[in-house]
Amino acid sequence: MFLRRFFPDRFTCALILTVALASVLPCRGATASAFSVLTDLAIALLFFLHGAKLSREAVVAGMTHWRLHLTVLASTFVMFPVLGVLLRPLLSPLVTPDLYLGVLFLCTLPSTVQSSIAFTSMARGNIPAAICAASASSLLGIFVTPLLVGVLLESHGQAGMSWDAVGAIVLQLLVPFVAGQVAQRWIGRWVGRRRAMLSYVDQGSILLVVYTAFSAAVLQGLWKQMPLPVLGGLLVVNAVLLAIALLMTRYGARLLGFKRADEITIVFCGSKKSLASGVPMAKVLFAGHPLGAIVLPIMLFHQIQLMTCAVLARKYAARPVEVSRKLAETSN
Repeated sequence: MFLRRFFPDRFTCALILTVALASVLPCRGATASAFSVLTDLAIALLFFLHGAKLSREAVVAGMTHWRLHLTVLASTFVMFPVLGVLLRPLLSPLVTPDLYLGVLFLCTLPSTVQSSIAFTSMARGNIPAAICAASASSLLGIFVTPLLVGVLLESHGQAGMSWDAVGAIVLQLLVPFVAGQVAQRWIGRWVGRRRAMLSYVDQGSILLVVYTAFSAAVLQGLWKQMPLPVLGGLLVVNAVLLAIALLMTRYGARLLGFKRADEITIVFCGSKKSLASGVPMAKVLFAGHPLGAIVLPIMLFHQIQLMTCAVLARKYAARPVEVSRKLAETSN
């Protein structure tokens, strides 16, 4: 039972199988164009459903805890990019330049929504604040991530991000999200009762992007340029980033005087990166780049953060229930 927590979940297995399929049977030509259109439609549907599902009441309830939200946003959009730049001389020799470009992109991404809230709940943290913090991070990421990518690309010695790319992100992600919010009064409850449907759209859109991205990368010789030692180096790079982020969010929250329930929320919302947002954004922002190498660090980081945070959440939850309830009450 102890070892089961370290095994990949079904979605991770699906990602691995998708990469294997793209490596053996990459799509090309008219098929690739058809998959690209289908992927765009799936991504738009995904953000529309997220907009329809997001509860405005939950967001308003959590917005009053502004110190916590600023801490999470600073961790997500300031601490991570700074770490990516500062650690570059130490970590970049372990991977290829394209892979480290993917690591820098990873550092600019917003936090996850579903898993951040799930781990916060599992660890008995401040759930309303987690809902607000993760949702705000995801929404702000539509604007902030492209801008940060532009800055980091210039520091990486490449051309900065154009406003056309930012506009494409807004059109493909924000417009469907806003449309979903507008439609929430009519379909919000219906979508909320069908979480499995949203999960299928969420995961299906990611698998489509991964398949098309890795198909193109394989046709460009991705695996010939990426030996096993490089993949091992990428594992080390991601593990180091996550370990530092977890330590800084945990002890930073304590240094700032947050209660334990708020500390849990900051740790799980401030240390995670969204695969669901990252893969669609990469498709738009890195047109012309080797997309397979860009999304590979995100895919690997996704699995590492899930396994690590599952163990950490159980450790938080292991404290006495009476103490947990008292801390949760005093944090509100």
